[in-house]
Amino acid sequence: MEQLRLKYQQKPWTETMKLVHFCMDKPRPAGNAPEGPLHSCMEKIQRTLNAKSLFSVMNRLESLSKQKGLSAHVSPSGTACYITSNMFYIEVQMDTDGKVIDVKLAHLGETPVVCDDLVQHLRMKNYDAFGKILEDLSNLYQIPGNSEMKAKGYIALQALEKDLYSMSLLDRTQGVNRIAEVLHGKVGHLVPRTGGTPMNIEFYISPYQVLEADLTPGSQACGTKTVVTVEGTDTLHRLPLSPLLVGSQVVEDGNPAFLPLTDELSMDLPAFFVLKFYQPIPMSSSSIEEIQRLTGIQITGLELAPLYELIVRSTLNKNGSEDLSKHKTCFVVPLPDCPKHCYFINQSSEKPHLAGALVSKIPFSHPKCVPGVIEILRHQAAFNSLISSCVSEQHINEDDSELLYFEVVPQKTTSFSVFFLHPAKENLACEKSNVTFI
Repeated sequence: MEQLRLKYQQKPWTETMKLVHFCMDKPRPAGNAPEGPLHSCMEKIQRTLNAKSLFSVMNRLESLSKQKGLSAHVSPSGTACYITSNMFYIEVQMDTDGKVIDVKLAHLGETPVVCDDLVQHLRMKNYDAFGKILEDLSNLYQIPGNSEMKAKGYIALQALEKDLYSMSLLDRTQGVNRIAEVLHGKVGHLVPRTGGTPMNIEFYISPYQVLEADLTPGSQACGTKTVVTVEGTDTLHRLPLSPLLVGSQVVEDGNPAFLPLTDELSMDLPAFFVLKFYQPIPMSSSSIEEIQRLTGIQITGLELAPLYELIVRSTLNKNGSEDLSKHKTCFVVPLPDCPKHCYFINQSSEKPHLAGALVSKIPFSHPKCVPGVIEILRHQAAFNSLISSCVSEQHINEDDSELLYFEVVPQKTTSFSVFFLHPAKENLACEKSNVTFI
């Protein structure tokens, strides 16, 4: 280390910077990927450099593209960077000072469109978000087969998105606010895909979130969302290549009417559509089975566990708890203007019908499945929200003599009982709740 220090202490900083960039961009033979610590150090150096000049921004984009498995080329003028794959490309236009002017995205065979989301991320130097969009775009085409097959998968996604957007308009009437759409719309509150940001559906907001937003001027409640995309599979699924929704017609059950999946309107592809969650959602076994009956496709990779345990751990994880092992089943919940409540959650691990699993995504192959799946997700989210309101990071201390104690006991996947000491009588009282979503 001393020899290295002596060797480079006379070198100007500009030369050291060039050497670092050269080492980071130098191609490596296949199978010689950098080890974890080295790769981590390289990423830290890239972040620390905080690209500002045209040269450094170009280097940052080229390096990020390589990390995501994409190619990057700089225009002869040196002010445009093209990030490319076989199925799409992104054009980043900059001025001579390195300021991003424009970002355009073009899928195979399509006209380039300006992407405001990508422009914003690059102007804010948010390369993590930009890199995530590059990943999402690449994942759209992770479908087995040649370029033509991959393009068909993207066309199927476009057809699905058009049907879902049309369904969102069926329930939309003048004066209906976003909260009503989230809680009662057939496909929740739908935001179409724009540029590199995929279509997403917001399907549940808890009463507490709505109240908190009402009490905080200028804020907006952010509910539970799912992303709509397509993924490759090992088996074939019949996917639509054209929108199927028949105007505003409805069938007997009140759901929209769709055209049949003929050979002209659909195709067997090694892919299916998915609703992906930003964080895995605890779901009961019965809800999972109901969704699988609705879609006709198995949800794979599930590990069954007591549902209430999953809800508790998911809530603590969402709240940023560092050590989930010390959190057991007893939680102190402070409430305004009243004594603290202490909730003991009986997880009933010995009851197999109360099992559940963490679900990261839900596969399906037809737009008609989405309203039913959204309704099941809403019901599960409402139930999870109620149980999670009894969970906190606070625990019983020796001086907690003023606590009011409650025991939450599961009954079914949609109901539970709460036992507590009657405030007026010296006996145990019980309140039974059944969760329904109207």
